[in-house]
Amino acid sequence: MATIHVDGKEYDVNGSENLLQACLSLGIDIPYFCWHPSLGSVGSCRQCAVKQYANADDKRGRLVMSCMTPASNDTYISIEDDEAKEFRASVVEFLMTNHPHDCPVCEEGGHCHLQDMTVMTGHDRRRYRFTKRTHHNQELGSFIAHEMNRCIACYRCVRYYKDYAGGTDLGVYGNASRVYFGRPESGALESEFSGNLTEICPTGVFTDKTHSERYNRKWDMQYAPSICHGCASGCNISPGERYGELRRIENRFNGDVNQYFLCDKGRFGAGYVNREDRPRQPQFRTTSQVTMVSVDQALDAVIDKLNGRKILGIGSPRASIESNVALKSWVGSMRYSTGMAKHEQKMVELVASIFQTEGIYTPSLRDIEAHDAVLILGEDLTQTAPRMALAVRQAAKNKAKAMAAKARTPEWLAEPVLRIGQDEKSPIYIAAATHTRLTDVATGEVVASAHDIALLGFAIANAIEGRQSRGLDAETLAFAEQIAHVLKTANKPLIISGTSLQDASLIEAAAQIAQALPNKAGLSLVLPEVNSMGVTLLGGLSLEDAFHEDYDALVIVENDLYRRLPKALIDQVLAKAKDVIVLDHSETETVKQADVVLSAASFAEGDGTVVSQEGRAQRYYQVYDSSYYRPEDAIKESWRWLHAIATGIQKRPIEWRVLDDVIDYTVKNIPVLNAIQDVAPDAGYRVHGLKIAREPRRYSGRTAMRSALSVHEPKQPSDLDSALTFSMEGFVGSQNAASLVPFAWAPGWNSPQSWNKYQDEVGGHLKGGDSGIRLFDRLPKRAARQYVAPAAEHTTAQRFRLFPMHHIFASGEFTIHTPAMQSRLPEPVLTMSQQDASRLNIRDGQEIKIRSQKHEIYLKVSVLDYVPEGHLGYPIGLAPTVSFLEPIDILIGGAA
Repeated sequence: MATIHVDGKEYDVNGSENLLQACLSLGIDIPYFCWHPSLGSVGSCRQCAVKQYANADDKRGRLVMSCMTPASNDTYISIEDDEAKEFRASVVEFLMTNHPHDCPVCEEGGHCHLQDMTVMTGHDRRRYRFTKRTHHNQELGSFIAHEMNRCIACYRCVRYYKDYAGGTDLGVYGNASRVYFGRPESGALESEFSGNLTEICPTGVFTDKTHSERYNRKWDMQYAPSICHGCASGCNISPGERYGELRRIENRFNGDVNQYFLCDKGRFGAGYVNREDRPRQPQFRTTSQVTMVSVDQALDAVIDKLNGRKILGIGSPRASIESNVALKSWVGSMRYSTGMAKHEQKMVELVASIFQTEGIYTPSLRDIEAHDAVLILGEDLTQTAPRMALAVRQAAKNKAKAMAAKARTPEWLAEPVLRIGQDEKSPIYIAAATHTRLTDVATGEVVASAHDIALLGFAIANAIEGRQSRGLDAETLAFAEQIAHVLKTANKPLIISGTSLQDASLIEAAAQIAQALPNKAGLSLVLPEVNSMGVTLLGGLSLEDAFHEDYDALVIVENDLYRRLPKALIDQVLAKAKDVIVLDHSETETVKQADVVLSAASFAEGDGTVVSQEGRAQRYYQVYDSSYYRPEDAIKESWRWLHAIATGIQKRPIEWRVLDDVIDYTVKNIPVLNAIQDVAPDAGYRVHGLKIAREPRRYSGRTAMRSALSVHEPKQPSDLDSALTFSMEGFVGSQNAASLVPFAWAPGWNSPQSWNKYQDEVGGHLKGGDSGIRLFDRLPKRAARQYVAPAAEHTTAQRFRLFPMHHIFASGEFTIHTPAMQSRLPEPVLTMSQQDASRLNIRDGQEIKIRSQKHEIYLKVSVLDYVPEGHLGYPIGLAPTVSFLEPIDILIGGAA
């Protein structure tokens, strides 16, 4: 700690911080542009100037940049000094000489950091009367719009894109007043994290192009605290709605999870919510006709169809815990399926078991950034858990930070730390089935089959424990010894693996290494979907086991079975049922086969709880009520539909009227999930007697929004399920629970930088603690156990093994249905090694047919040098669902 004196007042602050960060943490406003909590200080904008004095008696002082000055003990500064204020105003005026002053038409208007800082400095007159510098803008793809004339040369964009996110195709060009931030030539930004430029940039140079198509100001959107459904990382988001459409997704700060950044899948991948072809009303379906019906007609028909039937209920890892609980409580444990294929479910159950093992530590995403040695087994993280990949990229910088610390250079001095560290990186070792996007930070990388990667993992564990490994060549054993030595000597090692290659031995190898390390190692395991962990903890049959049960009716909740198992099998399963009832929010292949479709809520229209891959339970909330804008819509959470059907069949009254009722039932009846009651406050929560407002104070046009329906403004929808209101009448501020903060705003701070006002210290954690409860921290521990290396894999020259190839945009179930993603989807191809292609006389781009007992599929071939021999990479999400457990034959291309 250190004591500083600001304008005659004494404060205790963190002495390791700079003055800017220390003052912002105290709630004292100092304007700034180039500084960012995640990027550190470079002192390029000169906007944060303050007057520093040598001691209490010094009356003269000198101007210093607060972002470049340590908050050391007995520091005396003045923010309100006239010279400092005049200097800051002159800096803004200089920065604005070439700015177009186009706030009324700028898409950043209303949440612009430049606007906030200009007002904060008091600058309100433009004296520059000459021709302004102008630039040509670039086409940067379907996500980001470029307006270079608004640039104030703060360098934040390139520092984030290159130094933080590892992008290589955006830089700074030119010099003096002609400096230019962009790509060498027009083209889509290649980084999977490019969307963060829209929040990193303090002006309107980089804006959200997906929002441009249906633009509105920030203050005219309705928000809710929510969780990204794109993967299992559990990133916090603020979805914004206008006119019953999801308009934009912004980052919602969580100090333990995503902090300030999202991946592009999470930011731009929710356009499927707005699709016109999604079920918005209950439907009766036949092979030739779809008939829209009312809620009562649908419920009466479903209750009549299912009364007396043997019902098989199929849940889903993309549905909330509440919806899965509602289904399981109705049909019973022996007739409820988790909705996962057997092999996938076994792997997730293995992960849950490992996380409950004594001595296993599972870090949060933020914790990953602090590890000084990382081993990744079998995961292409940028494609399967992108936010984790970004965290690993920060972990690679820890060696440079340690070198700077030895030189007594603070971590927040960004440029000196880079110079001291040069190209030194903390050791990152990657073993994957393809080259990954983390290659540039990898100390060593090997491309191999999942089986061989698992053998390498067990060899590393053996080397750590001083045991011999058999059946491996000398080069592999030497590599294993090298990695083992690095992990043993690291202060904070981390092992990452997961389910993406669908091989449980990879997970077991990672757990064995974590257990073998003498120092406390972190273990992170990647899961497939947003609630894979939650539905696994709830428990149920796998799909294959459930299909063996005797049934004559199927109730399928938010699950496309055709993405789980081969088409032929699912066709048989659906044909066996006399009635197929599907609850979903999108038009899937399973929905097309339903007799009755019940219009379920997406994450934007319903509330629910999900559990991330680290075991963090978090709650998402309804953003808007679609029936307010479209009275014909009848969209309800799946648990509401299911409870109404169950009580109708059982002829008992409705018991679950609000979300808290379902949570109470879960807590009382499912002990492993009883901590979900602490995830967020219940619907009775109030701040100063007020519910939390979903809309900013300046929200406007409410009457006009429904003018096509009525010129009279009706009462806003009531939300009985949460402590949130569908209006701006309510509490807005940082004093409420972190899990209920819909958006960030503070007086004078309209931009994303307003998250500073919600944090215990700037860049730290949210006041009162970050959102979410880590379930495994509360569950009893099991005794550690040993894992066994897999048996030798037998292959032949004529038979191949498929392995999954994931793509950040293509592998998601709904991102491929989002318009902005269409131009970013790759062509579906099989990847094959150069050796196999030469042996079979197959050319790059040639179409071949692969066949197994269950599949016969035509796809083009992409020949790559690094693919393991005897293996074919199969494009997940872009081609029919296949089994990866059986070998396949190539029938076209020179071999039978």
